[in-house]
Amino acid sequence: MPFPVPCYIGLVHGPIKSKDGSEITTSVTNLDIHDISRTARTFGFKKYFLITPIKNQQMMVKKILGFWESDSGLIYNPDRKNALSEAQVIDSIDNVIKMITEIEGKKPCVVVTGANFEKDDGDEKKLIQKISVDGTPMLLLFGTGWGLTAPVVEQADFRLGPIWGIADDGYNHLSVRSAVAIYCDRLARSL
Repeated sequence: MPFPVPCYIGLVHGPIKSKDGSEITTSVTNLDIHDISRTARTFGFKKYFLITPIKNQQMMVKKILGFWESDSGLIYNPDRKNALSEAQVIDSIDNVIKMITEIEGKKPCVVVTGANFEKDDGDEKKLIQKISVDGTPMLLLFGTGWGLTAPVVEQADFRLGPIWGIADDGYNHLSVRSAVAIYCDRLARSL
């Protein structure tokens, strides 16, 4: 069953927290472009936004996406274009929100995630109920580095609780690619 409203994913590279808590911009990785695009496509998200204010990073992403649309990329792996067709690089969260609002005619419900969130933050079933009732499109934001900055989290409309591992020593640090796939699966199972 598809999501009841249009849903979007955003991977934030800036502003992001560093290990010491300061605000930074992280680098876009090739794996995040490909793997999260495939996850977004698999779970029926309308668009996957790679959010970075750095112009050179934006050009790199456009070059990678362009390769898979070219004859060489299509010959090598025609299915890759299908998944990457949903990926787009953009310079800010605000511009993603504006774009979704223009496309959908309604401001999206901005949903944030974080490994350091509390267990009692919202769950996937509550989120699906919330967006279903008012028909609001959803923008699901993930942070790179050490997570989304406090202003991004504070301005969000909904916080999803963290993914908890079961390692004996409490280790809990998934790659963002893994976290995206797990949250998408949880959301799909909540339908």
